[in-house]
Formats: sequence, structure tokens, C-alpha cells
Amino acid sequence: MSLVVAPLQPAALAGAPTRAALAVTVAVGAVLLAMLVLYAVFLDQGQLLSPVLGRVAVTANYLHEFAHDGRHLLGAPCH
Repeated sequence: MSLVVAPLQPAALAGAPTRAALAVTVAVGAVLLAMLVLYAVFLDQGQLLSPVLGRVAVTANYLHEFAHDGRHLLGAPCH
């Protein structure tokens, strides 16, 4: 009994670049999302919510107050 290995077909290799492109797209998306979250936690002073809530987002500073204790825990200055 002999073992016959079929040669690689072009169709078998067609999915490789697509998987690599998907992996790069997911990685870039994750980095952008992480940067947005870090901005919201450390630097936002009401700018992210102001288009939705208007002036009250800046005066009430919801994102700042939500992440306030976390900022102190991480050593980030906030006041």
C-alpha cells in the first residue's frame, strides 16, 4: 500500500492571504478601539458625549466621573 500525496492546488492556497488580511484588519481595529478607550478614560473632558448630550456633557463630565477612581488607581492625573 502506497501513500500518495496530492500536490497543492491553487484553490487550497487561495484562503491564506484572506486570513492574513482578516487578522491584520482585526488587529488594527483592536488597536483603534483601545486607543479610543484610553482617550475616553484619561483625556476626555466631555468632548465625546457633547454631540449627543450637548453642553451638559461638559459640565457634568460623565466619562470623567465614571472612570475617576480608575484614573487614580492607574496614577493618571485628573485634578
